[in-house]
Amino acid sequence: MQIAIVGLGKMGGNMVRRLLRGGGHQVVGWDRAASLVDELAAQGAVAAESLADLVSKLSAPRVVWVMVPAGDATESTIGQLAMLLEPDDIVIDGGNSNFKDSVRRSKELAAKNIRFLDVGTSGGVWGLEVGYCLMVGGDRSAYDHVLPVLKTLSLKEGLDYFGPAGAGHYVKMVHNGVEYAMMQAYAEGFELLKESEYGFDLRKVTHVWNHGSVVRSWLCELAERAFTRDPDLGDLKAYVADSGEGRWTVDEGVRLGVSVPTIALSLFARFASRKENAFGLRVLAALRNEFGGHAVEKT
Repeated sequence: MQIAIVGLGKMGGNMVRRLLRGGGHQVVGWDRAASLVDELAAQGAVAAESLADLVSKLSAPRVVWVMVPAGDATESTIGQLAMLLEPDDIVIDGGNSNFKDSVRRSKELAAKNIRFLDVGTSGGVWGLEVGYCLMVGGDRSAYDHVLPVLKTLSLKEGLDYFGPAGAGHYVKMVHNGVEYAMMQAYAEGFELLKESEYGFDLRKVTHVWNHGSVVRSWLCELAERAFTRDPDLGDLKAYVADSGEGRWTVDEGVRLGVSVPTIALSLFARFASRKENAFGLRVLAALRNEFGGHAVEKT
């Protein structure tokens, strides 16, 4: 197939590389950073100098995969594409967009007879070698049309169509909420092991867990890699960001009346990691001192 990819960073760039390596696809690429475009052009991609130039290099029906940060960047890119593309063309949003935005964008593009797919994309930097897990929603005819590309990108059995616009990003949103909770459980367990009197070698623990245990997983394999490199993780700061999907998952739990306490607490733990000498904890110390005269530590 012929396909264009907008956004050639870690995820988008590796997707271009995977498509070039197999499947006989022609990939047109554009990014604001000209160096990224040049790098991939040297590997076989067709370079574009702008969105308009990218569209001009495609044959109808054109397929453009947007792989830029969720939010304003995605909104702006899809808005520009809506003015450049023609009826029956296809726009794919493979970023971590809110499913509600995907529903809206699908309707806006449908008014111009442009087809839309929202593709939840999981696999991170490992996707280049092992393939991506792709959760797809949107126009079914568009899905069928781009299936050769999706199959090249995905791990075997790691691809399916889940329903109308928003469905793909909804599945990915919940996937990330579950991921938050799993990561938090591992983090708490390993901290308990580290603080015990036994002086555990956490690399050895993860290695054993990864062979037959109920809690074996890819995340546990990644933990083993991390502990092998640095057993104490001393080069890292205890600061954990979030990119939005966990918040949206908790919001959906509230909206639908579904209890998601583990996901919610894992999200709040990330919030807490970003506050050094947090005010709320100072309030706790002050209250214990006020009612019980308990000792406090001064700054």
